[in-house]
Amino acid sequence: MSERKRVRVLHVIDSFDLGGAQTVLLNLLHALDRDRFEPEVAAMHGRGVFWEDFARLDMPVHSLSPHKYFPAYVLTLARLILARRPQIVHCHLFGSNWIAKPLAALLGVPVRIAHDHCNDALRYERPLARWIDTLANRCSSHVCAVSGSTRDFLIQHEQLAPAEVSLVTNGIDLSRFTPSEARSRQDRFVVLGVGRLNPQKNFALFIEIAAELVRRGHAVEFRLAGTGPEESALRLQASALGIGDRVQFLGHVQDTPQLYGGADALLMTSKFEGTPIVLLEAMAMRLPIVAPRLDGIGEILKNEDDALLIEPSERDHFVRAIERLIDAPDLASRFAHAAQAKVRDRYSAQAMTVQVEAIYERCLAMKVKAPAAI
Repeated sequence: MSERKRVRVLHVIDSFDLGGAQTVLLNLLHALDRDRFEPEVAAMHGRGVFWEDFARLDMPVHSLSPHKYFPAYVLTLARLILARRPQIVHCHLFGSNWIAKPLAALLGVPVRIAHDHCNDALRYERPLARWIDTLANRCSSHVCAVSGSTRDFLIQHEQLAPAEVSLVTNGIDLSRFTPSEARSRQDRFVVLGVGRLNPQKNFALFIEIAAELVRRGHAVEFRLAGTGPEESALRLQASALGIGDRVQFLGHVQDTPQLYGGADALLMTSKFEGTPIVLLEAMAMRLPIVAPRLDGIGEILKNEDDALLIEPSERDHFVRAIERLIDAPDLASRFAHAAQAKVRDRYSAQAMTVQVEAIYERCLAMKVKAPAAI
């Protein structure tokens, strides 16, 4: 296929900061059929820790504004769309869906895809946010939802027709996540937490669980990989609970396979999730998992089959779950092998990308033109 006939796709995401949506987008762009599609990507503001990863993708990469609260991105995005004339604008996260998608509709972009990465509590707690999201979705040609619960929410609460929303579960590059045949036992049982250090991930509960496990006399060590606004508060919390020497704050870790390979369990404490990339990566690396029984997580894992799922905020139940993994290595190994088989069967980046490409093709063929007025 000639270069001129490739479909131009502009991905717009809020930022290149640490986050699961950024990893999903990277995985999608890595696997995208370049003979059929000509992609480029723009962040609404800043560069962030993922800037270099996107810059290595052999496609144009843009930062539309230096700061989040300096809305130069409206003008620069309009200029970019008018200059590039993409046939598809694919929006990720709230900011781009609320701003870039309506702007793309206004400027005549034929296909506007919304990618809903999480059943965010924001829409439950703030009616105004849900109203804005509902209004902005009138500009969507189609919506990709990363979990069944997210799709259900959009249909039930934002009045989208079932045919307008597709379940597209996240996928990972399985070739990057291959565990060693035998996990070496360490002097201490290493519990890993991975993610942006923000309220959603609820790492304050992670620290509380860590403190209780230490208080009970277990030889445990805790590692937190990620950056975010709560880092200072979490460090202070660990120090106040007397476990400052047991909790390592690793910052942004580039080599995530090695990170998982050096741990004995993944502990998630999130308040809400979609389809967590961290979860899929840990599954592929055969790392035993303790996680909250949230809708998106519960769609992937089954309690007592391939993980231990705990009611959110039940600190003592989380503690006991980690103790079970410490005391019963065979049980932990059984969970981990079952989870690895599941992720390899269902959650590859290639499978995710094929679904997205099919949505592109359908929307282009139908020449969907949702109303630009909001």
